[in-house]
Amino acid sequence: MKSVPFQIFALLSVLVLVNTAYADEPLTLKQVSAMVQHNPALLARNASAKAYAFKPAQVGGLPDPVLSIGAISFPLDTLNRDQENMTQLQVGISQSFPFPGTLGLAAQSDEYMAQAASLDVDELRLQLISRAQQSWWSLFYLDRALDTVVRNKQLLKQLTRIAESKYKTGKGLQQDVLLAQLELSKLLDIQLQLQSARQQESIRLNTVLNRPAQQSIVLPQAVEETLVAAQAEQVLMDKALQYRPKLNKQHKLIEAAEAQVSLADKAYYPDFKLGASYGFRAANPVTNVDRADLASITLSMSLPFFGETQDANAGEKKAALASQGFAYQDAKQAVMAEISQALTSYEQSKAQVALFKQGIIPQAKQTVASMRAAYQVNKVDFLNLIRAQITLYNYETQYWKAFASAKQALA
Repeated sequence: MKSVPFQIFALLSVLVLVNTAYADEPLTLKQVSAMVQHNPALLARNASAKAYAFKPAQVGGLPDPVLSIGAISFPLDTLNRDQENMTQLQVGISQSFPFPGTLGLAAQSDEYMAQAASLDVDELRLQLISRAQQSWWSLFYLDRALDTVVRNKQLLKQLTRIAESKYKTGKGLQQDVLLAQLELSKLLDIQLQLQSARQQESIRLNTVLNRPAQQSIVLPQAVEETLVAAQAEQVLMDKALQYRPKLNKQHKLIEAAEAQVSLADKAYYPDFKLGASYGFRAANPVTNVDRADLASITLSMSLPFFGETQDANAGEKKAALASQGFAYQDAKQAVMAEISQALTSYEQSKAQVALFKQGIIPQAKQTVASMRAAYQVNKVDFLNLIRAQITLYNYETQYWKAFASAKQALA
């Protein structure tokens, strides 16, 4: 029979293996977009929007009625309830009524504000998804650049061995060996820089996804390298005008400001207050005859004779409406600029990808292969061979940089 400590050790080993396997599972672009939902800034913005959704019901209803209880017309000399005919115990209720349409406009304004808050959540979600996807593609580029460094290190090691072999046989120069070792050291430095950049980018992505900053991120080794044709700029702009939450939010803020202007106009009209009371009187102490109880109904209204306050309020709301209109124009210009810049960047990167993939890199590979063969028979010096290999490395790195930039522009 196995001992308990052994069983515990076995269980812990299994858990470690499971966690390791889970941690090493590639993080896809689709998963990144979904995990943005856990971002604390998005959760906070969403909670604020939910809180705002409760405001229309608060301002759209009548104020609470007021219950009053009083002792009316008591004589100060005796405080007897039955001494005077008008002495009474009174209970009353009153209800305030803002001018018709006031409550509806207040609720409508806050409803537009609540919708704007919800659209603000959608806008932040899109921004976080874009930021996460751009970070993901930066990591993808850094992974490909590191792979390219590893391949070039292997090739340089081969060239170093060839140079050493030729030097030992008297057919090569010692400076060729030293040059190869120097280029290897340079590649090692580049590798360290890329690894540091990848770690920093991983921290940024983990932060957006609300994960531990140092949690490892493993990406798929390969992705579809086809770059689709972009839609026309005007088509993208029309879609943005219709669907972009940032612009729709500004529309709602304008509608809310318009409702506030209409609400300010209502301030020039009176508000009303309706009240009813019932007075209980005591019996006549002399005749012992019950006195009739008393009932009262009152209607009162405010008299907005002094318009300075209303004028100032109306001026404030109109200025706020103008401000929201300008804010929409500013947001629209910013969105249109984003589209133009992203489209320009995408088309440029797409053209570079095609140029590197179909022309420059194949030609550079042929050049390196030809010069390597020529070097082995002493027809090309080692310096030119090294330069050709470094140039190929730079082109391969630039290809992945352009590819990642194109994907980031799409994001």
